[in-house]
Amino acid sequence: MTRADFHGEETLVLESEHLRLEVLTGAGPRIVRLELAGSGENLLGDVADVGWDTPWGEYHLRGGHRLWYAPENPPLTFPPDEGDLLVTESAHGVCLERLEPQSGLRKSMEIELASSAAAVTVMHRIRNVGKEAVELAPWPITILPLGGIAILPQQKGPLGENEYLPNRTLVLWPYSSIADSRLELGDELVLVRAELAPTPFKIGYLNRTGWAAYLRAGVLFCKRIDPLVESAHVDMGSNIEVYCDDRVLELETQAPLSRLEPGAESEHEERWQLHRVGDVDTSAEGLAALVNELGLV
Repeated sequence: MTRADFHGEETLVLESEHLRLEVLTGAGPRIVRLELAGSGENLLGDVADVGWDTPWGEYHLRGGHRLWYAPENPPLTFPPDEGDLLVTESAHGVCLERLEPQSGLRKSMEIELASSAAAVTVMHRIRNVGKEAVELAPWPITILPLGGIAILPQQKGPLGENEYLPNRTLVLWPYSSIADSRLELGDELVLVRAELAPTPFKIGYLNRTGWAAYLRAGVLFCKRIDPLVESAHVDMGSNIEVYCDDRVLELETQAPLSRLEPGAESEHEERWQLHRVGDVDTSAEGLAALVNELGLV
């Protein structure tokens, strides 16, 4: 593996014949670049200028893909993440691990590139190394540039034999408006068009299909998870969430909520797939056709 840098911070480069990926070596764990081979374009969002104050110093958002945990409880859920990162290389990937002393949690990402496709597996783990039990859910967040469309598949049929029972929910945050122009509600897909707007917007839901995607500049970035719909989730039962503001869109997944006794660990796997789709019809009907053509349903 070779070394590079991200705004002056050292990175480790993972490459296959399909993808190029960079992780920070001194902070995180964090993936900061993801490129299709030969493209030179970072598919992840870059917000190296964004940060905020915490009781322990400034938190640097940077961009890319990070590991949060839910329920969100600032400032404890976002202390600065510089320093003491353990980087372990393997034949097909890397493991990034760091103890967060403020919370007593050890966060890790185990990242592996597929050899035969533009695909990545990211295993996220959070271990409680403190002295008290905690309730939390691993919460991976991928920052993506504006200009694309988040695609959220919907449950179309009944969940069982009784068609009179509800089959889906949508969760909104206090700053979200159901009339937001970026939101497009459909029976097959809910879309969030990542465009400039004066206020932030966030939506979540219990996704039963196990995938969500972001289409931008002819590339579809798809995340897959094991949905575990029978387990309890935070944020009113959400396992997929999308946040959008005037800089970026975040495509987020959440593991079920679990109680971690001292020494216990929770894990959550995301499987990324990237598809070159070119110039496609971005209407709701066109995106539904694309989803069916790629076999994502």
